[in-house]
Amino acid sequence: MKQRVTVFLLIFFTTIFFVSGAARAEKKFTFGLLLVGPYNDHGWSQAHFEAAKAVEKELDVNLIYIDKVNPADRPGVTIPQLVDELVSRGAKLIIANSDDMKDGIREAALQHPDVYFLHISGDDALTGKGPDNLSNLMGRMEYGKMIAGFVAAMTTKTGKIGYLGPLINDETRRLAVSTYLGARYAWEKIRKKNPDELVFQVSWIGFWFNIPGVTADPTQVAQNFFNSGFDVVISGIDTTEALTVAAQKRKQGQEVWAIPYDYKDACNEAPDACLGTPYYNWKPGFVHFVKAAMSGNWKKEWLWLGPDWSDINNPDTSSVGFMPGPALSAEVSSAMNDFVRQMASGSLNLFTGPLYYQDGTVFLEEGQQATDEQIWYMKQLLQGMIGPSSAK
Repeated sequence: MKQRVTVFLLIFFTTIFFVSGAARAEKKFTFGLLLVGPYNDHGWSQAHFEAAKAVEKELDVNLIYIDKVNPADRPGVTIPQLVDELVSRGAKLIIANSDDMKDGIREAALQHPDVYFLHISGDDALTGKGPDNLSNLMGRMEYGKMIAGFVAAMTTKTGKIGYLGPLINDETRRLAVSTYLGARYAWEKIRKKNPDELVFQVSWIGFWFNIPGVTADPTQVAQNFFNSGFDVVISGIDTTEALTVAAQKRKQGQEVWAIPYDYKDACNEAPDACLGTPYYNWKPGFVHFVKAAMSGNWKKEWLWLGPDWSDINNPDTSSVGFMPGPALSAEVSSAMNDFVRQMASGSLNLFTGPLYYQDGTVFLEEGQQATDEQIWYMKQLLQGMIGPSSAK
């Protein structure tokens, strides 16, 4: 009899333990993530994925995700359809990580008023086009790109810098412009060279990464740069082709370098060719919005988060950073640190006129500093840059 009672009690309490554990698991907040590329692309999507995983651990929540959300990998599949799937799996907040998802995520937010949505790089919360359950988040990568341009111009021996661009829109124009401004400052003010001798060319491939038969091949574009005397190629796309090609060229005896983009550890792909990586740290922004959704204190926000100037590589506080690469010389590294300190103090603002658009019209008058809106909605590339400002 005692044995039966003991077995019964053991089964009873074991059942209670597992049931209560399951109940606790069900009560965990769940958030979903839509990634435009593979979760392990060593670039844009991996930076989002790893930030989301860090939030999952830190806040003790559940992450669910769908990657390769793009027309090539999922032809005919819409953003609202994927949102429906995430919601059916319990997502109470959904993060969409590409500008291309703008219309779809707005539609999904209207269809699911009880779910919160965060769109990366859009402006629906700024313009008022989106519903109250839709917010926007972006990093002020303009600073990271200025640093990239600076180290490129400090390193180049030919005076020819290539910029491997994705598609053309306000975001990609302002990032290319920021890179150019950093390069021009280093070339003219630090190296004391004639600004007219600096060649800064932008070549756009047509999307954030290679889609065979649809985009220009980024590997071929990078090769064309290096074969034409460009010795530094700066990437503006989600993947690491520029760095891979630079490593190949170095093995062939060429003294060339590349600067990848988006992901903190991108230099690991080819350390000997890598000058550094301007990267996004999405964790601070994700933590903010996940906490808001969990607490019910959500409000429609448009956040454009910058670096923590006390430590731009602080993973808990800095939304934008620059990771120096193994190929960066000690001399250029020292100059770069001085450059960062000047921007941090506010004594150096590269978005100060006179600056002119490519067509000769005025972007900023003499001494005028650009507003956030002027930078965000960059209409053209600037004079001194080679390459189209709009798609044909």
